Amino acid sequence: MQGSRLGMFVLLMLLFLLPRAAAGDQKPLWELGAGMALLQMPDYRGSDKSRFYALPYPYLIYRGDFLRVDRQRISGRLFHTDRLLLDVSFFGQAPVKSSDNDARRDMPDLDPTFEMGPALNVTLLENRQDKYRLHLTLPMRAVFATDLTYIHHEGWIFSPRLQFEKSDIIPDTKVNLGISAGPNFADHGYHRYYYSVEPAYATLARPAYDAGAGYSGNSLTVALSRRFGKIAVNAFLSVDFLDGAVIADSPLVKTRQSYMGGVTLSWIFLQSEQRASEGKSLLQK
Repeated sequence: MQGSRLGMFVLLMLLFLLPRAAAGDQKPLWELGAGMALLQMPDYRGSDKSRFYALPYPYLIYRGDFLRVDRQRISGRLFHTDRLLLDVSFFGQAPVKSSDNDARRDMPDLDPTFEMGPALNVTLLENRQDKYRLHLTLPMRAVFATDLTYIHHEGWIFSPRLQFEKSDIIPDTKVNLGISAGPNFADHGYHRYYYSVEPAYATLARPAYDAGAGYSGNSLTVALSRRFGKIAVNAFLSVDFLDGAVIADSPLVKTRQSYMGGVTLSWIFLQSEQRASEGKSLLQK
């Protein structure tokens, strides 16, 4: 059970960090394949323990008018214009076994979490000739913890992001660049789940701590992608900065900078003959 939960939620996290590939006016309505992800990631933001994962995953892209599934998200388009997109998106985070993490030893394990909620995407700048786009994403998501037998609400997060996308970053190489940066905010429930220490689990080295709501650091992600026929290659590096965060003084925060990186290889072996319109954006997958 632990292995299946880990694979599911690490994969969900990975999917939202990958860059978008260059897009033309028309693409297949759906694509199907399989891939392998190689990841190095911390147990949680602020943890000094990280893990290496090698995970197979299904590759699925669907470009419907309402439902869209791609390497960044599963979304239901509620409202869409040339500059505004309101959709529903999802995210996930892997479980943590406390016996494998010195800071959390003898504390309860952290179940995997999934997040869902509305996100408003605003295109600020777009140049079709030079193939770049700058947009602002404003997601508000509810967070739920689950061991696949129960679900419990663990709070809310708000993570506004400026995202820059550039196709063919080096002319004629077909390498695409994605950069995303912005602050993170969360309520008491979310911070409590990851960073509070109940008096029953306090020690001399780990005093009791009650995490409050508010600012929880900045995040920066840089990603590259390239398509070689039926093979798609993606690489990314993400950094979280916790200086000034309300949870920075938690005894469970052992480092003010957390790094996560990875590479994925995807093989697309089936695609539809039916084409789907991508609208005016050159960079949206």
